[in-house]
Amino acid sequence: MIKFVPEPHLLESPRGRDWPRLPRPAVRDRREGPANSAEVVIVGAGPAGLAVASALWHHGVRDVVIIDRDGRPCGRFFDRIDRLGQRVLRSPYEHHPGVEGYRDCELLDFARLHWARLSATERREVRMAQAGHRSVVPVDVFEAYCDHLATSHHVVENTWPGSVREVLPTDDAVTVRANRFTVTARHAVLCLGEERRPAPEAWWGGGRPPAGVSYWDEPVAPGGQSQVVVGAGLTAAHLIAGALEAGRQVHWVVREAGEHYQCADVNSSFFRPEGRARFDGVDRAGRLDLMRRFRRASIMFEFRPLLQQAEADGRLVVHRGEAVKEVDAGVVCRLESGRTIKADTAVLALGTTPSIGSGLLPSAVVGERDGWPDLDERTLRYTRAPRVSVVGAAAGLVFGPAARNIDGHRVATARVAASIAHGLRHGLVPAVAGAR
Repeated sequence: MIKFVPEPHLLESPRGRDWPRLPRPAVRDRREGPANSAEVVIVGAGPAGLAVASALWHHGVRDVVIIDRDGRPCGRFFDRIDRLGQRVLRSPYEHHPGVEGYRDCELLDFARLHWARLSATERREVRMAQAGHRSVVPVDVFEAYCDHLATSHHVVENTWPGSVREVLPTDDAVTVRANRFTVTARHAVLCLGEERRPAPEAWWGGGRPPAGVSYWDEPVAPGGQSQVVVGAGLTAAHLIAGALEAGRQVHWVVREAGEHYQCADVNSSFFRPEGRARFDGVDRAGRLDLMRRFRRASIMFEFRPLLQQAEADGRLVVHRGEAVKEVDAGVVCRLESGRTIKADTAVLALGTTPSIGSGLLPSAVVGERDGWPDLDERTLRYTRAPRVSVVGAAAGLVFGPAARNIDGHRVATARVAASIAHGLRHGLVPAVAGAR
């Protein structure tokens, strides 16, 4: 069977265009901090936090404080994207942080409203989405849409810069302590996203990487004629494309026997209700097995011609089925096969791990097993702290592999927001599991 492989030009949407924006409200002095009490505190203002805040607004819950280390909705999300030089998203138009069940402007609607600003290629992708086919979304369009959501749902003025130190739940409330202020609320929602996976300690003895070596979300040392990229996913592909564009010789270390190309890093069935239903009625061991089998590092199809041509030209050397053994300053990268790669810089794209609340909540509350928290599947609340909920990657063992993606955020948000709003409206006190 012949598969259609999209051309690399689909990766090249313009970035940094000027978009019409809603009037911003006057923002209070951020040095003062928010009020010391609220109905709901949201920790994290990425796409998941934006979705939760917008959904609560539709439910009539307006007394919300959002605490984010960057202090602006989706700021860290887009900073990471721009560090990679990424122009389009892997997520299609139907995956967005908008609110399910309410008459709201969705991402595809937003793109059509700004049709005149789209390139000819972008317009074709919109038509593909309208016809129900796979399409790619420009980062520019997605960022402008997130700004529209954040402004129209009063997320901007409710977001405060702060580094959360701890989340302390009691029977009556949740206290969230940040570096500059403390807020006590009736409910808290953790939208913590994911953190980069660190390199094994054996590579250089642990701690900060040696000179010339960096992680994918850090600044890469400027200059140099050669670069090593370690990793098999979409992040690695963006790093390779950027290095090739800069004229560098690239060595790509891929642990598996070959790189894997597919539309998403999750089997597409898990984005549909029938796919998520596969987790219902399956025991923990079965769910862990599904997570292992159906989420894997992969690269968008659009990269295949670009990378194959670079390899044929000798500008890209792919070390398939290889694993790193040691990395020294210099940069000297020794592989387990005995081969040695020498380059000017190395960038590590080793994947990410879900942030499940460890380090913020008491460990007994998190109830971590196999890397996942102990959650009430109906409400996504911590079983041992029912005033605290999660949305995002931490809900993976409830929703499946798609929980870590934008579409999974929206589905989880609908459940969490409805549960919180119902409790606030009727003055219900969440019950701790096992209580009589």
